[in-house]
Amino acid sequence: MGQIQDILKNSDYSFTIFTDTEIQWLENRITESEGKKGKEYKAACIIRNKEIKITPEEIVRQLYTYKLLEEYGYPAKQIQFEYPIKFGREAKRADIVVVSDKDLSTAYIIAEIKKPKAKDGKEQLKSYCHGTGATMAVWTNGEAINFYHRKNPNFFEAILGLPKADQTLADFLNKPFTLQNLIDQEKASPKGKSLKDIIQDMEDEVLANAGVDVFEEVFKLIFSKLFDEMQSGNEQERSTRNLEFYNHGHDDIQLKDKIQKLFDRANKKWEGVFPEGTKINLTPTHLSVCVSFLQDYKLFNSNLDVVDSAFEFLMQKSSKGEKGQYFTPRYVIDMCVRMINPKPTEYVIDTAAGSSGFTVHSIFHVWRNLLHQLNLPHNYMMTAEKKPTVCTDYVQEKVFAIDFDEKAVRVSRALNLIAGDGQTNVLQLNTLDFTKWDTLKKDDDNWDAIFGSGFNKLKKLAERKGDYNHFNFDVIMANPPFAGDIKETTILSHYDLAKQKGNATKPMGRDILFIERNLKFLKPGGRMAVVLPQGRFNNSSDKYIREYIAEHCRILAVVGLHGNSFKPHTGTKTSVLFVQKWDDVLCPRKEDYNIFFATQQIGGKNNSGEPIYWKKDYAPKADYQNNYESYVTAKSKDAFVEDNNHPVIAQDLLNYGSFTFYDGQTKQEDWGFDGIAEAFAEFAKKEQLSFF
Repeated sequence: MGQIQDILKNSDYSFTIFTDTEIQWLENRITESEGKKGKEYKAACIIRNKEIKITPEEIVRQLYTYKLLEEYGYPAKQIQFEYPIKFGREAKRADIVVVSDKDLSTAYIIAEIKKPKAKDGKEQLKSYCHGTGATMAVWTNGEAINFYHRKNPNFFEAILGLPKADQTLADFLNKPFTLQNLIDQEKASPKGKSLKDIIQDMEDEVLANAGVDVFEEVFKLIFSKLFDEMQSGNEQERSTRNLEFYNHGHDDIQLKDKIQKLFDRANKKWEGVFPEGTKINLTPTHLSVCVSFLQDYKLFNSNLDVVDSAFEFLMQKSSKGEKGQYFTPRYVIDMCVRMINPKPTEYVIDTAAGSSGFTVHSIFHVWRNLLHQLNLPHNYMMTAEKKPTVCTDYVQEKVFAIDFDEKAVRVSRALNLIAGDGQTNVLQLNTLDFTKWDTLKKDDDNWDAIFGSGFNKLKKLAERKGDYNHFNFDVIMANPPFAGDIKETTILSHYDLAKQKGNATKPMGRDILFIERNLKFLKPGGRMAVVLPQGRFNNSSDKYIREYIAEHCRILAVVGLHGNSFKPHTGTKTSVLFVQKWDDVLCPRKEDYNIFFATQQIGGKNNSGEPIYWKKDYAPKADYQNNYESYVTAKSKDAFVEDNNHPVIAQDLLNYGSFTFYDGQTKQEDWGFDGIAEAFAEFAKKEQLSFF
């Protein structure tokens, strides 16, 4: 060891972390000669296969590389010296890089040989990992050594060593990552960021410059993660099965291979959302960052608000907004569901489904009652747990949704497929242009493969075989698009309201045609909740619409929504109309009857369209109506949370802490006050409406 000791003398490097065998190996390779400045030491480089000058730093690099080869088993072809890392126009070189065994151009482990006084060693390593996507980093001076795992772009965790070549880091750490871990983590620490915020961070970090369709790639990841969580559905798996959607111990290429296989299984289980053979288009490095952002966020919760807000953000610049249709706030949807009160025996449809909020929350409503009847727990409505057959049968047989927008249909299908355990009746159709439905089925084999089964079920509900103008649904809930007139005479000629306007050639508001179309979907005694612009209730020019509705239905209720309801997309003032179609038994015709009117006072959003929550110290019995502003906050971290640590939106449409079952029993929790939905229920009972 004499030569090595001589070279390291008076330097800041050491060889104390290496074994005698390793040191002797290098000692045997060093040759000594006389140079102009005295003794010179050289040796054949273990990686570059050429003679190099041996300096103190080079001694540590050669010894550590020998350790990587002999102790860890990494082959020489995976180890590179002076590995170039670009930062814009600037390029730096890492001392040692172990590259992926699947792609020799992708960094897996970065090692830097630094003097003990170099305090910036870890920060430099972090920048190198950012620049390459490397999973692990090592800093050493031959005496001290530190190992790090890049868990996400902003967090490096110290670890106790490195995996061998035939191990993953996950194997090495053997650290569990289960659905129960996520549940416990959520309960212990309420989230400071929403899924929407996380996706925005992902876009800022990598997606904006990734050259991909952001909606498609994020949808694939959410789709895969939902499937992964679903696989841990029963109580035992929740605590024992390690989730696969986890960036822990894989190099970027290994991780992409793992996530692609997870996505493929999800796509096979939940068909018709993505084409067969779809691939994740993110690069391994970009995917690694995105998985790290998403992995600690639990997607399944009581009403999938987290997923809805993410998809609303992703789609806000797509065709939905351009057509004047926006995702309906979930508290508006839940108010409508409670007031319409769908039953397990009834057929439900949303004719302008968007992400299918009305149908999914109708499912929750019916499930809650079914599980109550079976004496089973029902706190989580959309969970990873397997549902009783009676629950999945309801989804597969009774629940339908239609939308024309391709992206919205795929989101809607995904959520309904999850609820229906792999089957759904969500269809991509133009609700208003129903005369072309059969043509679409005949002309498009791919459409028939995806939607044919659901379409056949829909046809059975037609009033007359082959006639898609009239159906026999019990319940319709919808938020049809407001903007844009229908000009095609081939469509207008089928609508009585277009003819009442004067003739069937003048353009008609899309929402007006939806009113008539929805009423024709309803059987006698069926009921409807529909979101409409406030002007339809007030404008003198729209009197004929109101007369048409009154001729065909009993007007049950009109609820004026807050002006912030659809912000930030639009400030259009809206109301929800509730009606029941005249029927000799369920809704006998009356000339004079009472109508329930209400106006939302607490909007759920501020003037900027951001959600507002009840504050942590909010008291359900407080004088909220006169002074509610003092009880709300726009920051989720300061919000009052329910049992599952979800912030509670400040609104007065319904009491989320209370639920009355079909049998009259009431579940009451002390985190809400009665709202408009509860007041309507009392009205409905007093009026002896058939569905209460």
